[in-house]
Amino acid sequence: MADNLPSEFDVIVIGTGLPESIIAAACSRSGQRVLHVDSRSYYGGNWASFSFSGLLSWIKEYQENSDDVNENLTWQEQILENEEAITLSKKDRTIQHVEVFCYASQDLHEDVEEIGALQKNHASVTSANSTEAADPACQPPEDESLSTESCEMPAEQTLSSDPESALEVNDAEATGEKENYCDDKTCVLSTSGEETSENVPTAEDTAEQPKKNRITYSQIIKKGRRFNIDLVSKLLYSRGLLIDLLIKSNVSRYAEFKNVTRILAFREGRVEQVPCSRADVFNSKQLTMVEKRMLMKFLTFCMEYEEHPDEYKAYEEITFSEYLKTQKLTPNLQYFVLHSIAMTSELASSTLDGLKATKNFLRCLGRYGNTPFLFPLYGQGELPQCFCRMCAVFGGIYCLRHSVKCLVVDKESGKCKAIIDQFGQRIISKHFLVEDSYFSENTCLHVQYRQISRAVLITDRSVLKTDSDQQISILTIPAEEPGTSAVRVFELCSSTMTCMKGTYLVHLTCTSSKTAREDLEPVVQKLFTPYTETEIENEEVEKPRLLWALYFNMRDSSDISRICYNGLPSNVHVCSGADCGLGNENAVKQAETLFQQICPNEDFCPPPPNPEDIVLDGDSLQPEASESSAIPEANSEAPKESTNLGSPEESSE
Repeated sequence: MADNLPSEFDVIVIGTGLPESIIAAACSRSGQRVLHVDSRSYYGGNWASFSFSGLLSWIKEYQENSDDVNENLTWQEQILENEEAITLSKKDRTIQHVEVFCYASQDLHEDVEEIGALQKNHASVTSANSTEAADPACQPPEDESLSTESCEMPAEQTLSSDPESALEVNDAEATGEKENYCDDKTCVLSTSGEETSENVPTAEDTAEQPKKNRITYSQIIKKGRRFNIDLVSKLLYSRGLLIDLLIKSNVSRYAEFKNVTRILAFREGRVEQVPCSRADVFNSKQLTMVEKRMLMKFLTFCMEYEEHPDEYKAYEEITFSEYLKTQKLTPNLQYFVLHSIAMTSELASSTLDGLKATKNFLRCLGRYGNTPFLFPLYGQGELPQCFCRMCAVFGGIYCLRHSVKCLVVDKESGKCKAIIDQFGQRIISKHFLVEDSYFSENTCLHVQYRQISRAVLITDRSVLKTDSDQQISILTIPAEEPGTSAVRVFELCSSTMTCMKGTYLVHLTCTSSKTAREDLEPVVQKLFTPYTETEIENEEVEKPRLLWALYFNMRDSSDISRICYNGLPSNVHVCSGADCGLGNENAVKQAETLFQQICPNEDFCPPPPNPEDIVLDGDSLQPEASESSAIPEANSEAPKESTNLGSPEESSE
């Protein structure tokens, strides 16, 4: 495989996380020759999504946490006298304190395997008091290297003349059309009363449906490919930088989205829905008429607060929480605005921060639905793959399971000139972009990282039951102790293609003060009750049952200055990992900044050419219009159908 790789590129990108993938796509689109490599067997790095068995393999990898002691060091012989090597790390230390607990009935047998798996995976699981994980093998992609041969696009993925029409949102409420019909494989939107789409259940769907109120671990294993579990838990603001970039670049055609349907609050030990749109406010039974008028008046001010500086300038030195108390809002409204609309810290956020966050929330309402947020079908891990696909379309070459041993630096110029890969091949380039986790401990000696606490739960029902079991919800649990932070909770239903039917996938995230389990377990205990066999007969359990839980800490390198890394040449650029923020703004800003350093005065991910503008050269397409077999397939198990919104403003309230 290494012999087939070109020996020279303009840009080499190491790591396939979201910032790296955006930069690779932008560079390839601008005409740069791009090599994109990752030592892992999957796209996304620490932004990836996994099936259930894939996640178990990922858990085992981090719990073992061992380096390869028999490493081949023959690559060192290629370093010349006038060169020095910056060794890259053999082990990703981004993830720590991995703990997993199973509460569901563990009726496993020798023949239990994940339905649809490429190879037989025998799984074992430990008790709820153990932190050892089962270890089915992760299914890697078939192709290790990716070339630039032509590949035909699906018929429906044609270029659109209206950039904003490219963003597809799979949500009936956003379009006013009929309810989605969903099963475990597909989510099909009916486009008219006469034309409805139906899906015939497969044998695996009908043969063994879980009994009501009894989901076993073996059923989770068998339906493991129904799960797409994100390592990074985020949402997309409907008017955020990532949505704008997806539309502008037409990368949105490679993904589908659903609108988050509910914003929830946790008060006095119970979960309740927060009214956020004008219609929700006036239809709410939680608010009195006086409170409704107060809230609408305050939100109207927040939308245009910059035009009335005299109304907030005197309060700039206090927190947003204290500012709300001066605005004649009831405690009920103060709580909703602070934790469910602005979603800011009660102690750390200033008045200006709170007003900006509230305005951003309000301006995103109504663009694609009744809340400001979108979630990509099949999980956040789809987004890096979408940009990798764009990079490949414009000629980028991809190699997974392809590790880089070192960066080769010329002593005289002080610049990096090449990499040496696992096969000993030297590959020359002008610019090098490296994911932070690939740097060795020596390079990161003076770096002080923050930590993110994460939990992933599988539950049997929603934290707030409604008539529909297909709700996507966001909930903020305020911090209770000094020195801790609020916990952000996402609850995903099966129509997001992230969990099996009859279950919910719940993500919890906060800035770490201790280990992830210590930070998040108290919140889990407030919202859920562990599943036990003795509760099976009791159908009216007050809280949702917790079937399975994973806790881990993730390193946050988003605020690390480049000068903190030891001895990096000027043409080696650092891409940080995920931050703790709700959206993806930091990743997009970082990608655009680094792209401008590499390609100054170039447009960042411009729209693709119209089909009629593509110039044919003989029987083949010019590079700017060619498809590549390097295109990563984004969860191709199920067909994807969605509605095309046209201009998103048409759905605004």
